[in-house]
Amino acid sequence: MSNARAGSALGFLYKDHIVAEPGYNRWRVPPASIAIHLCIGSVYAWSVFNPALTRQLGVVAPAADDWSLGSVVWIFSVAIVFLGLAAAFAGKWLEDVGPRMVGVVAAFLWGGGFLIGSVGIASHQLWLIYLGYGVLGGCGLGLGYVSPVSTLIRWFPDRRGMATGMAIMGFGGGAMIAAPVKGWLLAKFATLPEYVGAQDAIATVTENGRLFAETASGKIEVVLANAAQVAEMGGAAGYYAVGTGDTGASQTFLTLGVVYFVVMMIAAFQYRVPAANWKPEGFTPKPVASGMVSQNHVHIDQALKTPQFWQLWLMLCLNVTAGIGVIGVAKTMMSEIFGTVMPLVVTAGFASTYVLMISVFNMVGRFFWASTSDYIGRKATYMCFFVLGTVLYLSIPYFASAVATNPALIYLIGFYAATMIIFSMYGGGFATIPAYLADMFGTMHVGGIHGRLLTAWSTAGVLGPLAITSLRQMSVTSAIQELAGKVDPDAFAQAFGAPLAQLDQLVAAKTVTIARLMEIAPAGTVDPTPSLYNTTMYCMAALLVVAFFANLFMRPVKEHHHHDEPGLEPVPGE
Repeated sequence: MSNARAGSALGFLYKDHIVAEPGYNRWRVPPASIAIHLCIGSVYAWSVFNPALTRQLGVVAPAADDWSLGSVVWIFSVAIVFLGLAAAFAGKWLEDVGPRMVGVVAAFLWGGGFLIGSVGIASHQLWLIYLGYGVLGGCGLGLGYVSPVSTLIRWFPDRRGMATGMAIMGFGGGAMIAAPVKGWLLAKFATLPEYVGAQDAIATVTENGRLFAETASGKIEVVLANAAQVAEMGGAAGYYAVGTGDTGASQTFLTLGVVYFVVMMIAAFQYRVPAANWKPEGFTPKPVASGMVSQNHVHIDQALKTPQFWQLWLMLCLNVTAGIGVIGVAKTMMSEIFGTVMPLVVTAGFASTYVLMISVFNMVGRFFWASTSDYIGRKATYMCFFVLGTVLYLSIPYFASAVATNPALIYLIGFYAATMIIFSMYGGGFATIPAYLADMFGTMHVGGIHGRLLTAWSTAGVLGPLAITSLRQMSVTSAIQELAGKVDPDAFAQAFGAPLAQLDQLVAAKTVTIARLMEIAPAGTVDPTPSLYNTTMYCMAALLVVAFFANLFMRPVKEHHHHDEPGLEPVPGE
């Protein structure tokens, strides 16, 4: 530590100050890492906030000035993008200052992001939510994500995969805890707006698209809510005054911000780094079966000049893109493929349980696959991802096509099992990549290198949803055109009030759909709905084939990339 740093007020946060004493129990570090990842992993439960944010003013129903869903959903995307950017640009800083400093800053950014978001909700300033939760919170996500990685790898050189799997498992499980907690807080803090009166008892007028009620005290803006919309809040159907109630979103943000800040600060102060040249008792470094483990170190800037870094970047990007491809449409796939042919089995409750199991397998897969990689090697583990994954992606179209003609339970079981294994490998890819990086580039700068590699996640977060929506729309358009070619033109004109020649306009207006066309299709016509995702799954399988070859050609880093200056050894904690 430099003299200036040692004498600063924040000197106790730097890594030189947190070198563990002899005899320190290394198992005290993983709980701190898991705690931080459980806090930041709640980002995956963002969708819980969508309904509240889109009716913040109307509360029981959206008001004219309420934010649209389209303007709210991008907050999550902004957070993920800044996660990757922060992790990439703060890599060197992480290696310089150590995990405690980074963990503390992550706590301020993530917790503070919620507090700023709370102000934005209360003042109805959407840009403050983007700034707080999206930008600052996203930076906190990136720092909190990478802060424990290099530390755990150095504490567990004998079980690198297991160590990082434990921490990153927390990120996968964060949403499982956060979703019900967020829902409970929203319900607790919500207040019903002022009830104006029943629909048939109040005179209203519409001005510029806004609904106003004529009351004894004057004209006030109102929203009309039906019984279903107010049932959870114990209200009655009718008109409610805009701006007089609360969805509880602002208070929920405030509460979560404080809780996350406290938990992450406590966890950050539990971090310790091992002394220079520390090794677990009885541990002798040796290459695993893959022969890909290096005993040398590569500088963070030099790592980007190696083909190995970009091979790993491509592998992570393609694996995540393919995983998001299934996760993004999983519930819809289950409902569309099996809901119509097996309605007694695939109910709404079944679909909800399916979504919960996605989180479970995503979380468990992070620990299972990362731990398995300690025994079979990182390269072999990724071979399992890509070979097994390709087979499973190709099996989904088979199950979809088969159940359309023969609604047997075995096809549902096959689809369920295939997708769950895919979700486990999606999480496993995240958890195994830090250990793979440590094998290839050494542990000196693994935290920073991992941060830069996470730009692959940001990229996949854009490519995955874009690919899925585009490919599915292509399949829908093709299916509609094929069905339209089979229906009787007169029946079409009678059903839709327009000739077949106007098909494109009717489709654009959502008047013509696959379901509507099936109502007038000739007997024996097979419903194409279960096959809408076939092209998507074939493309995801193709991505994994490319990733397979990127992994297949992985070789140890060339010697000229290693640190070779005399006396250049990791400083304490590195």
